Amino acid sequence: MLIPGGGQQEMGVGAVLGGLVTAAIVYFLAWKNGIQGFRLIIVGIGVSAMLGAFNLWLIRQADLPAALAAAIWGAGTLNGLGQADVNLVAAVLLALMPLTIVLARPMRQLELGDDLAVSTGVSTGVTRLALLVLGVAMTATVTAVSGPIAFVALAAPQIARRLAHAPGVPLASSALVGGLMLLAADGAAQHAFASPLPVGVMTVSIGGLYFVWLLLREIRRS
Repeated sequence: MLIPGGGQQEMGVGAVLGGLVTAAIVYFLAWKNGIQGFRLIIVGIGVSAMLGAFNLWLIRQADLPAALAAAIWGAGTLNGLGQADVNLVAAVLLALMPLTIVLARPMRQLELGDDLAVSTGVSTGVTRLALLVLGVAMTATVTAVSGPIAFVALAAPQIARRLAHAPGVPLASSALVGGLMLLAADGAAQHAFASPLPVGVMTVSIGGLYFVWLLLREIRRS
């Protein structure tokens, strides 16, 4: 966005490449005789913090109009998006959907643990890497258009899991709940206040409250 002449397509390509490079760095730093979930999360948080600081530095170096546009994009917003943006995202997601369907079953098998997954014929390393690349590509494409709309991908699967009474994360239900959450948050951001807010502000607030409630619930159980 801050490179002169960069349009939607350049932003999309840059987002996907940047996301894949970042994922590769996180994967490399978290690798130690395999990938453990906790180590992956900790490394991801550290890399995210450094990239956030780098983004702030880029904004400070940019001229005022570009800095304002980047700041608005960074809050996550659906304002100003048109059919061309929807078509771009839909084309990429439809192209990646067959891979999502193919990897859905191995992903559920990974939830059983590496030993059971291997015993059922799943190559855990290859499957995790494929899931990582697929997730980054899909997320980066959407983020390039709307900006980072946080907490939807974290809260929606947990809500869908409880509504569906499923032992694992149901993909279709999670996608539906995520879409409904985004629509509800955007409606509140547009009409609940004197002036419209970026939808990312609402999702962070709602998601933060949900996870505080979830944490308190887990504390009471223990």
